[in-house]
This record gives sequence, structure tokens and C-alpha cells, in this order.
Amino acid sequence: MAQIVLGIASSHSPQLSTPAELWKLHAERDRQNKDLWFRGRSYNFEQLLEERQGDHFERQLDEETWNRRYEECERGVAALGQTLQEANPDLLVIIGDDQRELFLDDGMPTLAVYWGEQAESNPVPLEELPPSIRPAAWARGERHEWLPCVPELGRHIVERMMEEGFDVAQLTRQPAGRSLGHAFMFVRTRLMKDRIIPMVPVMINTYFPPNQPTAGRCYAFGQALRRAVESWDGGHTSTRVGVVASGGLSHFVIDEDLDGRILDGLKRKDPGALDLPQNLLTSGTSETRNWIALAGAAEHLEPDVLGYVPTYRSAAGTGCGMAFARWS
Repeated sequence: MAQIVLGIASSHSPQLSTPAELWKLHAERDRQNKDLWFRGRSYNFEQLLEERQGDHFERQLDEETWNRRYEECERGVAALGQTLQEANPDLLVIIGDDQRELFLDDGMPTLAVYWGEQAESNPVPLEELPPSIRPAAWARGERHEWLPCVPELGRHIVERMMEEGFDVAQLTRQPAGRSLGHAFMFVRTRLMKDRIIPMVPVMINTYFPPNQPTAGRCYAFGQALRRAVESWDGGHTSTRVGVVASGGLSHFVIDEDLDGRILDGLKRKDPGALDLPQNLLTSGTSETRNWIALAGAAEHLEPDVLGYVPTYRSAAGTGCGMAFARWS
């Protein structure tokens, strides 16, 4: 039987892979964003700036602070990469969200499993990306490549999920010209590095209303995912599986209180603390659902939060709550 021996969770924001001196480009993008979500309410940049002016985020925007936090993030990513290398799993189940990369512009399944023989990385030409995203494009794969998958396990997961009561979408081929999303390519580029590990991409619709799963549903999905993996023999008796959650925590507006609540719930292995209301899981913060699913899949392992870095990039408190954790 297969066994989940490792869990890894990492933020994947483009800011994480952008040199600190260019974080100002992300702040410029925030100023044009008319839908900045914070604690269940949408703001434009000026409204948010007025709402949060008493927090004095401008004190966290100096070069020294940005460089220090960039280095803290680099250490977090490096530690997870080292953890993955040392654990040396036979394959990975990667839980991420698709942001109109693989799926077409209309039609986003709540839950989906890709079980093709290979997954294709089809990078968007640099000139077609927003200026703030270009410096981080390397982290989502700069060249076309085919990544090995595990179709036998992928199909088995689909079949078991149907028995478990989760009506997952499934696909074995990518639409022409579409790419495996950046949630997955970040794992391949920044965590796997030179050793490409066969994968099963599992997608949760975290971003796009109205069919986003609840936090509780995500935790239960993770529990069912573990049962599916453990019931698969794969032709071997000791297949070692790692599960990775890609994305989060709070962004594009940082909420340190919410992030602290999430990380504390993970450390205490408390599903109730992770059962967050839907109106808090909006915009980029919605990717917390991927972490919650991993917590369900890895509840037999011991969690270890390696770091949390609030990377503020504007006086309005925009940025990303970067977090790095492992279960072993």
C-alpha cells in the first residue's frame, strides 16, 4: 500500500520570487486594484488606505525591512526544498488552484484531478505578462516542458472520491495551448529543482465564486484523499507519497490575525479552528483552502511551521502573508 510520509505547504505569490528592490512594482499593481478584500469586505486602494492608516504600514516599507523579509522568505523556501530532498518521496500529490491557466475562461470545477501521463508547462510570453509579474516569471517555469504524472494513482483517486461522495472533475489531456498552472509550476521550479518528482495535480477552486468549497469541505476532502492514497498499491508495497499545498496565506491584503489563527489551528491539529467562514476566504487568501485540505490529508503526521513573513508592500497594508510549513 502507498503511504503519505510527508506534507509541505508553501506560499507561491510572485512577490516571493521577486527581488526586494522590485516589490514596489506589486504595490503599483495594488493601487489599480478596485477589489482588495479585507475581512469580508471589498475596498479600492484609497478606501483601504483610509481604513488602515492607523496601522502605520509605511514604517515597514524601507529597504532594510524589505531585504530582511526577502531573505527570511528565501530561507523558508530553501528549508522546504531541503525537506523534500531528504524525504525523497516516490511521488507527489500537489494541491493547488487553477487561475484560468488550465481551465477555460468559463467553467471552473470545484474539485478536479488530472490523471494524464504527462502535464504540459506552456509559459506565457514575458511581454504578455503584467510588468510586476515578469521578474517572477522564472518561478512558474520559463521554458516549455513535459512533467511526468502518475495516471494510475490519479485515476484511483478519482474513483475513490466518487465512492467517498466527492464529485470530482477529471481530465487526462490539457486544452490546446493551456498550461499547468503556476501553483504547480512553483513546486516544480522552486521546491523540486533538479529532481523532477512524478505528480498528481489536484485542483481546488479557491478563487472563483460561486462554487468554492467551504473550509470544512476542504478538510474532509483531504481526509478522503489520504484514504484514497493509502488504498492504492500501485504495484508496490511501500510507495512513499508526499502531499504539497501551494498558495496562501492572506493576500492581496495582509491579515496577520487571520494568518495567526490559521497557523495556530494547523499546529494544534484543530479542524474546528480551520473551519473559516467563506467571506474570509476571498481573493488570494482563498488559497488557504489548499493548506486546509493538506491538514486533513496529513493529520496523522506532526506539523511544523517553519516561518511566517508578512511582506508588506504599501502603506495600505497590501502584500502577502508568506508561510512555510511541513508535516513529517
